[in-house]
Amino acid sequence: MTLPARAFVIAGSEATGGAGFQVDLKTFQSLGVMGMGALTCIVSFDPQNQWAHRFHPIEPTVIAEQIEAVLACHSQEVLDTAKVGMLGTPDTIDTVAQALTQREWNHLVVDPVLICKGQEPGAALDTDNALREKILPLATVITPNVFEATTLAEMDSIDTIEDLEEAARRIGDKGVPYVVAKGGVELPGEEAIDVLWDGQNITRFSRPKVGNQRVSGAGCTLAAAITAELAKGATVAEAVDQAKDFVTLGIQQRLECNTPFDVVWQGARN
Repeated sequence: MTLPARAFVIAGSEATGGAGFQVDLKTFQSLGVMGMGALTCIVSFDPQNQWAHRFHPIEPTVIAEQIEAVLACHSQEVLDTAKVGMLGTPDTIDTVAQALTQREWNHLVVDPVLICKGQEPGAALDTDNALREKILPLATVITPNVFEATTLAEMDSIDTIEDLEEAARRIGDKGVPYVVAKGGVELPGEEAIDVLWDGQNITRFSRPKVGNQRVSGAGCTLAAAITAELAKGATVAEAVDQAKDFVTLGIQQRLECNTPFDVVWQGARN
């Protein structure tokens, strides 16, 4: 029997299954990768308040204990690829950054969730700054969406694919080896385009748009699929290309819910 690759995720829970930790593990499973993870926070939509976010951080000591258990269970020889999603507070970021330095990672994919709608603006800014200072320097791959890329690249706006490419270059210049800037449906045109900056060249990954509305979990799914493919031995460019196919199919077979948005189906290819 061929043993599966393994991948670790550190992220927040979103109970409805449309984003976050739940999406990461479903994506890993669908791509034949054994997943394990540490929860950093719990985000619960509020159906009585226009589906706003209710944000609850997990105690840093509990986060540290989860990571300790995973790293003790799975040696570096079999687990050298991880994804970091929503962290949520500066204390959580401190804890995660310290824990991640206990191991050499072949690939550390960071999906930089900069703002949670359940946070106060001041707390969100403190979290953003801590993420830039302590987590991004550890990343081998970062996967910002248009808003996150605009913020991290310190640009006024991203309105075109060329702007997105410039943002990816600027973020890469801050020391991240690979930047996957996600355009999705946010930019004009018939194609959903993401770009990869590898420190020297830009590569575009384009698929026809499936409607023009955002689908919950698309960004999480893409980053998780990249992580899974890297764990299986793909190059970054190969992983992005395969992840783009995976998320496009999941959007094509998206699920309707009682929420104002549809959700990606990670089992679409199975």
